[in-house]
This record gives sequence, structure tokens and C-alpha cells, in this order.
Amino acid sequence: MVLPLSVLDPLLPRYAQWLALPGEATSDTSDEDPDNVVLMPVVLRIERREPPARTALLEAAAAAALAACLDERCAPGGEWHEAMHGWISGRIRKVTRRARGAHWEAVQALPGITVEVGGAEVRALLPVRVADMPKELSRLQISGSELEPDEPGPVQAGAPVLWLNPDVPMSAGKSAAQVGHATMILAAQLHGEGLDAELERWAVDGYPCAVREASPETWADLHPADDPGTAWRESRIAVVRDAGFTEVDPGTVTVLAQWPG
Repeated sequence: MVLPLSVLDPLLPRYAQWLALPGEATSDTSDEDPDNVVLMPVVLRIERREPPARTALLEAAAAAALAACLDERCAPGGEWHEAMHGWISGRIRKVTRRARGAHWEAVQALPGITVEVGGAEVRALLPVRVADMPKELSRLQISGSELEPDEPGPVQAGAPVLWLNPDVPMSAGKSAAQVGHATMILAAQLHGEGLDAELERWAVDGYPCAVREASPETWADLHPADDPGTAWRESRIAVVRDAGFTEVDPGTVTVLAQWPG
């Protein structure tokens, strides 16, 4: 498998800069033109009668976001390259919407990748300007994506674990966006260290991962505090820090992503 890994190159310097910002500065959008905000739409399939398990849905969202970024069409010269490269070079924003029935079927025609995990389905779409969002997406609701907590089984051997902050309640939609950020950062870290073979093996398997809520003890043990560089080098821990536009305070660490080994 040949992955367009160069599409991830802008992410690491942006990641380092982002972690160094004061918390309140993460929500500063004074340098942006509101008409040109670009985001990745992530559509969760939540049927009324048979909703998916929350954990499976989050694991599908985490895999789908990265699969869209590393699709072969994102390679230089590919039909998705300009849109994906431009998005990754700026703020990594996602918007999560829910769909069912005919609305879910309609978004399958839009450019993106659908991933299924344990019966749960998520489609991550090519990033788009908010002003250009097609009606198939704009008519979908953002709210109402809440699902009951479940009790997932053991973590699959060799899969990264995406630990959710136990002190920060988030809706399923918000959590889906955060774990999508996490897999992107993990992939960028691996590529940045030249561990492309590990990344390619992960891709061949479909980017499996485990999403779990951390216990307070696990969170305290894994949290890198003010030294995320050492946390990655020594423990393979990557950090997702949110801008705080919805649900959480600016600068909140929402996910700690742990690469196996």
C-alpha cells in the first residue's frame, strides 16, 4: 500500500504550535475570514429504531477521518489533494452531523470514506468551505447524536487506545470529532519519526483503534502535563487539545492517544 503521507506534513508543526498556546488563545479566530472557514464533515449513521453502540460509532469515526486523509486520491496530483492539503495546513476543524434512512444514503454520493465497526457506520467527507456545503449535509442535524454509554470488550491487540477525558463529558458527536483528530495526530507522529511501515500496517488493517473513557488514575498517569514531546518519545502518547468552540472550555485536553508499544 502506498499512502500519500506527505499530506500530513503540515500537521506536526501546527500540532506543536497548538499545544504551546495559552488555553484562551485556542479559540481566537481573529485571523480567519468567516466566509472561508473549511471543515471536514463527519456523518454518523444513527437510525431511530436500531441506534449503534456508542463505542463502535466512535471507533468508526476515528478510523474514517484518517482513512479519508490518507486515501490515494489525496496524493499530489490527485483529485482530493488540494482540498485535503489546504485543510490540514490550517485549523483542523470537523463538524459532526447525524443521518438516518434516505439522508444517510444521500451522503454516500459525496466524496468521502465510510467505515463500519461492529455494525456502526460513519462517513468522513472531503473538507469543504462552510459556504459551499451541499444541501445533503446542511439539512442534517448536529444535535441529537447522544448515545447511551456501553461496556466495550477488551482492547484488540496492537490497536492504539484513544482515552477520553473522564472529567469532561462530551456528546457522541463531539467525541467523534475528537477521536478523529487523535488518529490524524498519531499518524503524523509516526510519519514524522519515519515509522511509515507501522503506519502502513495500520492502514492495511483499516486503522483499528479502541476508544475508552480513562479512569481518573489512568488519565493522571498518562497526561503529559507541559512536556508532550517527552510523552511521545517515551510513552507514545499524543494529545488532542480543543479550541473550545462547543461543549468544552478553550484549551481542554479531550483525548490522549496511546500508540501500542
